Amino acid sequence: MTVHSFQQHFDDLIDREITIEPKDWMPDDYRKTLVRQISQHAHSEIIGMLPEGNWISRAPSLRRKAVLLAKVQDEAGHGLYLYSAAETLGVSRDELYNQLHTGKAKYSSIFNYPTLTWADMGAIGWLVDGAAIMNQVPLCRASYGPYARAMVRVCKEESFHQRQGFEIMLTLSHGAEIQKKMAQDAFNRWWWPSLMMFGPPDAESPHTEQSVRWRIKRLTNDELRQKFVDVTVEQAKVLGLDVPDKDLKWNEERGHYDFGAINWEEFWNVVKGNGPCNKQRLETRKKAWEDGQWVRDAAMAYAGKRKERKMNEVKAA
Repeated sequence: MTVHSFQQHFDDLIDREITIEPKDWMPDDYRKTLVRQISQHAHSEIIGMLPEGNWISRAPSLRRKAVLLAKVQDEAGHGLYLYSAAETLGVSRDELYNQLHTGKAKYSSIFNYPTLTWADMGAIGWLVDGAAIMNQVPLCRASYGPYARAMVRVCKEESFHQRQGFEIMLTLSHGAEIQKKMAQDAFNRWWWPSLMMFGPPDAESPHTEQSVRWRIKRLTNDELRQKFVDVTVEQAKVLGLDVPDKDLKWNEERGHYDFGAINWEEFWNVVKGNGPCNKQRLETRKKAWEDGQWVRDAAMAYAGKRKERKMNEVKAA
């Protein structure tokens, strides 16, 4: 078969909604796009543990502490699923880690904002994980099999995370006046960064059109953002909180909410490494990697001894 016929076969699989598997032929750009997207997703799960891990020891009750701890553990697992999916594309995990630690690879800009109060744990669960679910559920039907299958479990656990966050916000918003103010303050600070999570506008996104064509993504950035706004505004009404957008209004003709202009200058500034916590997040991650070197060395030494013992047993037999 020629490269042209391989390409035709690949295109046919995509058009027929048949998943692409690791041993299937795929265009180099398809592979590169998947490595970039999946690794960025994995990095986001790992870095995303840091803002919440900061509050485990300060949770207001044992129940809240246990739930938050379970959530952070889930995020670690999500990162491992996704790194494993990326490895099926021929890239090593060490290479992916190195790209993160050197700043070559990106992660979601949302995790470069500080968590100032306990209400931020609610806002992250409700808004950030809510936005993640909106983005990730369509990925369960992504054209690349290992990625799609990993996302099935990730989305189930993210649904729990979103409910956990909403329940925190519900408790605070129906509590004492100071608690409601704390919930509103967290909502005010996390609303706009959550809208930025979906990425730049479609007209300015260099990857969206091709990713949709390849069925890696099923919806564009702007379509996902609109769905998130429509759903979340109604949830805010249940909480009794005010959406921090003076331009927000229902558009009867479109059947959607119109919302104000997003500060894309802020978004790109954070993406370029100049956000409130970019430096702190990366330094913390690199320190954890360096401090864990002895564990990796011990595991490799143990694996080597087991392999040697097994070879000796085979020779003896």
